[in-house]
Amino acid sequence: MLNRLLFKKVDNSPLIIFRIFFGTLVSLECFGAIATGWVRRNLVEPQYTFPFIDFEWLETLAGPGMYFYFFAMGSLGICIALGYRYRASCIAFTLLWAGSYLMQKGAYNNHYYLLILISFLMCFFPANADYSMDVKYGNRPKENSMYGYVKWAIVLQLFIVYVYASVAKMYGDWLDFGMIKILMKSKSDYFLVGGLLQQPWIHKIIGSVGILFDLLVVPALLWKPTRKIAFFASIFFHLFNSVIFQIGIFPYLSLAFSVFFFEPETIRKIFFKHKKPFTNAETVFPRHKNVFLIGFCCYFIVQLLLPIRHHFIKDDVLWTEEGHRMSWRMMLRSRKGSGQFKVIQNNGKEIYVSIDHYLTKSQKRKVFSHPDFAWQFAQYLKKEFSTANDTVAVYLINSKVSINGRPYAPFIDPKVNLADTPWKPLEHSEWILPSKLED
Repeated sequence: MLNRLLFKKVDNSPLIIFRIFFGTLVSLECFGAIATGWVRRNLVEPQYTFPFIDFEWLETLAGPGMYFYFFAMGSLGICIALGYRYRASCIAFTLLWAGSYLMQKGAYNNHYYLLILISFLMCFFPANADYSMDVKYGNRPKENSMYGYVKWAIVLQLFIVYVYASVAKMYGDWLDFGMIKILMKSKSDYFLVGGLLQQPWIHKIIGSVGILFDLLVVPALLWKPTRKIAFFASIFFHLFNSVIFQIGIFPYLSLAFSVFFFEPETIRKIFFKHKKPFTNAETVFPRHKNVFLIGFCCYFIVQLLLPIRHHFIKDDVLWTEEGHRMSWRMMLRSRKGSGQFKVIQNNGKEIYVSIDHYLTKSQKRKVFSHPDFAWQFAQYLKKEFSTANDTVAVYLINSKVSINGRPYAPFIDPKVNLADTPWKPLEHSEWILPSKLED
């Protein structure tokens, strides 16, 4: 059964059209990041970009370098869409996109992480086997089939994303629709719908649909009797998210994934009317079958375990943020913080740091409300104020945080020298004070 599912040859029309959609969308994302000022705000203007911990060596390029960086990624997206030097273009894009993701987390988004995963998978798929410049110029033979595992890898990845997102929403602040109220408050000035989005009954609909859609959409798309209903529900759901939350290409990328759920013949008739139909649906084992199966299983074991790591870390992830990223916990919290960084020199002199000299407005919000930002900024201040004869201590005093509109509560232990405290990525940091969420 598993062999037939993974190694049966099927029509490759869904993969070919997805390559075109995917390349076009990532190109628009990269060029759009330049045009909208995203690159300037997050990678050019900041003195320090808060890279992922242990990836500090990924420094931003000076001058106009980051604009060229994103222009290069946008150009690679065009190459992917055209199927030009596809494998090299896809690998290069994946590496560059992962680099841009890891070198700053001030504008962290689960969708950026998903794009890394999909780009990585696409590096291994024969998405240039037809309707590509590689075929046209003889760089690879034309084929009209692919292994079944291409479809099921995408489907399983999406199933993990959506189901984990649904389960994560099943907590108090979402179930009482308080989180929806917070999300919609900033949309009150939207033309026509702003007032409507403030209504409690709308919050109940959005909250309930958010859980049910994420939980059921993949099974509903897989089952033929509900496929069309699920597809049109997806169109409405993702367009709503695009308009209301303005989250870039993700809603459209999510719709592009739908091609893997419809019959390949249907996709071929819609997009490739002159494409030769595939009829020889035989099971063919690849030359390195066992190596493939080990890699396939390892990848998805990681995908299953990584999002639940916060359950094995002390205290509530909603409070500590430990294990939040890369876990499909989307739109689940609103954090506000306050505090003061204090640097103490060896001679006992105390310096109260004005963070306005170091951080952008967006970064200032994060550094007081996210513990890893606070820890990293303490390391940054240690380098700034230390000399050959004087290694300073850095404390965050009067630290308070508000989660989802709750009253501010003490957050970071003011007695802990953050500059001399190691970071433990898979353990709880004891300098984060105990949760006050139940108070």
